[in-house]
Amino acid sequence: MREIITLQLGQQSNYLASHFWNTQESYFTYGADEESPVDHDVHFRPGIGSDGSETFMPRTVIYDLKGGFGTLRKINALYEIDDDAAASSLWPGRTVVRRQPPIGASAYQESLDAGQAPPELTTGAVRYWSDFNRVFFHPRSIVQLSEYELNSTVMPFEKWHMGEELFASLDKEHDLLDRDLRPFVEEADQMQGLQVMTGIDDAWGGFAARYMERLRDEYGKTPVWVFGVQEPSRGLPREKRMIKLVNKARALAELNSQASLVIPLALPESPLPRTLRLDASSQWHVSALFAAALESATLYTRLRTTDRVYASNLGNMTDLLNVFGKQTIANLEMSIVAEAAPQPPRQNGAGGGNSNGLNGRGENVGGVGGEGGSESGSQKGIATLDIDLSSPQDLNLDPNRRRGRKRHVFSQVLADRGSEDTEPTDEELEIREQSALGLRRRPKVHK
Repeated sequence: MREIITLQLGQQSNYLASHFWNTQESYFTYGADEESPVDHDVHFRPGIGSDGSETFMPRTVIYDLKGGFGTLRKINALYEIDDDAAASSLWPGRTVVRRQPPIGASAYQESLDAGQAPPELTTGAVRYWSDFNRVFFHPRSIVQLSEYELNSTVMPFEKWHMGEELFASLDKEHDLLDRDLRPFVEEADQMQGLQVMTGIDDAWGGFAARYMERLRDEYGKTPVWVFGVQEPSRGLPREKRMIKLVNKARALAELNSQASLVIPLALPESPLPRTLRLDASSQWHVSALFAAALESATLYTRLRTTDRVYASNLGNMTDLLNVFGKQTIANLEMSIVAEAAPQPPRQNGAGGGNSNGLNGRGENVGGVGGEGGSESGSQKGIATLDIDLSSPQDLNLDPNRRRGRKRHVFSQVLADRGSEDTEPTDEELEIREQSALGLRRRPKVHK
């Protein structure tokens, strides 16, 4: 096997991960004559429920604040355990239990529990990330941090030092890696790496930085990819924007020295393609856009190897992108492609994307090695996509300004969903040959 274990740190990352797990659940096939191209053992673990039935649950550890889990329970329908706290207590006196009013389940979750077709979700119906979650989690995966409360106005969890101090106090008391992560690692036969989803513009950035230090102490050579999620900052007061920028800067600086690859994710401030409808005030919508790119960019890490499909892993892709060994921050882009020819539409995502079609601006994105690549913002030969999730506005990278700084692409991985033609063109073969002979210094493009 080549297992990947996921860490989810904070509310923003849990929205993103919920979309990710729902997508993985959609790949399951139940017919005898059907076989999914996805190897489910990469992200899911077998187990035994409380009634002796077999279970199949995500290999993930989920951290969130008090109130952040919504209606999600630590003990679910597959692990119903009658635990009488009074009977197992060493206290001989009378106990008084006080409970907060439970959060009411959403109509979507009620329909899933009843085995009925769920209603269509809306931005108003999604209050928590658990409102649209479709998978069961193992009780060990749920870790609530009760020291802070979600959306608290008294002590908001938004400053870097809060995350650092919270991790230090919890790790000193429990040893978080031994308690939470190690059981999943020991279950893996041949772990290919860890993927960490975390907020980087709030206190979770400090929490993630200290967590990464511990990970590197324990798993020094294991590939670790970090997806750093950021909330839209447009319309926020100046003080809040400054706090977020400081948190992001510190997170990128510290994670850069610890992670194998860091991929920041931010909603572009520039207009999105007209074919895309998105509510920037909805975490459910914004995280869905991030998840579409992340799912496509990492799909090769969980594919079954066949005569038509090549499955890679996190370590190989890190080597392809980190050309000089110290370039650990990567950029993620995507396009929703409309076919130039009258064929069924397909979605193209992540880390780059390529097809002989049109992107959301009506530009041709085909020909990874040809002269059709736009020079606005990158070099020739690089596929240009129309949704940049790296927040280039922070670096003032404006491709439309004559004197604006232009980024330099060292290496690009293109993930094209739906295209069956994987043979390189004659022009691509010629460029590869010239590059191998040192006749042309072009960026490396991997398809």
